[in-house]
Amino acid sequence: MDISNINEIINLLVVLAIAAAVAGFMAGLLGVGGGIIMVPALYYAFTVLDFDIVTRMHLSVGTSLAIIIPTSIISTKTHMEYNAVDFNMVKSFGIFILFGVIAGTFLAVNLKTPTLVLFFSIFAFIVGLFFIFIREKLLENPKKISNIVKNISGIVIGFISVPLGIGGGSLMVPFMRTFGYDIRKSIGTAAAVGILIAVTGTTTMILGGKIINNVNTPFSLGYINLLGFIVFVPVTMLMARMGAKAVYKINKSLLSKIFGSFLIIVSIRSFYEYLSIN
Repeated sequence: MDISNINEIINLLVVLAIAAAVAGFMAGLLGVGGGIIMVPALYYAFTVLDFDIVTRMHLSVGTSLAIIIPTSIISTKTHMEYNAVDFNMVKSFGIFILFGVIAGTFLAVNLKTPTLVLFFSIFAFIVGLFFIFIREKLLENPKKISNIVKNISGIVIGFISVPLGIGGGSLMVPFMRTFGYDIRKSIGTAAAVGILIAVTGTTTMILGGKIINNVNTPFSLGYINLLGFIVFVPVTMLMARMGAKAVYKINKSLLSKIFGSFLIIVSIRSFYEYLSIN
């Protein structure tokens, strides 16, 4: 193998490891599944590896969902130690989240890569603004959420999460905060909901890739790239626990603004990518 190729692979692994560390820590700390960081990192990796542009973003999304499974489990277990997971909320969302995920998978496998990239760019920008300007300003005064609101919200959260490759925390945390739930309880509950979304989304993205689009990318199972999964999982699992513990010790207001600014940069970079491949 050419030395330059070896150096390129080493650099790629370093970038992936750093992205995995940031994604895992943010997953535990902020209640996001980490997908909003993992998707662009995986997309970059698959670009360097010269994967087919037609399936590149789909693989990034699917692989991100698979990585979120262990990350969300570790994050949820840690938040449970602090009694910060509302399992009644998780149960009430359950079946409707699954309906949304199935519909979202159908959308994801039928969208072209440029459209998926644009979708991700817009969402990252909106979430970035939320973390910068709104997240810490919502009131701590829990209100009862009607069943119809939960049902509709569950379907929407599941539906949007799959094409974006996220665990739903970027949607679930704002949803619970809007109804006045404590920030820590919102983060812990979002992590648990992320397990439902990630498991179902991973399953449907495997089936969608193999059955609907007959994807045969090297080292991949449907739209799940096993190499990306293997590189990310150990790092994200470790950092997710550290992030979840840090929730109870760190100034989240400043961190939210930093994370939001980072997402704005990711959004702009993703939009530039959309313009270059469209």
